Amino acid sequence: MIKNGLYTISTEFLDGAGISNVRVIILHDGKLHGGGPYFYTVGSYTSSGGKWKGEATTQEHTRFLGKHPWARKVVTLGFMGTYDDAGAEIDAVALVGVPTVRHGPNFAPPGTFKPNRKRPANG
Repeated sequence: MIKNGLYTISTEFLDGAGISNVRVIILHDGKLHGGGPYFYTVGSYTSSGGKWKGEATTQEHTRFLGKHPWARKVVTLGFMGTYDDAGAEIDAVALVGVPTVRHGPNFAPPGTFKPNRKRPANG
């Protein structure tokens, strides 16, 4: 099972969206809660044997000034990925109407943050 705790998340939107951000999230017994300066996220997950999957909802709590595909929307996303003692990675699809936005967050315990690994623009 993935370790309960506080994680930093580095997210890079894929499919040419050109957006990235960093926020925090708490994973605890199958529930996730977190966010950053503009958006919050709540959801659930299951994990076993180094693999995990789940779903979450993200919504703006402070108006984002500028262009962002999630601004002023309730966004539902599904994810799956891997984890180990060093952290976790997921691939996610966010349903934001048209277009759907793929993104690839990396989770790391506080103090061990590393920027996202480089991913090809087409996934």
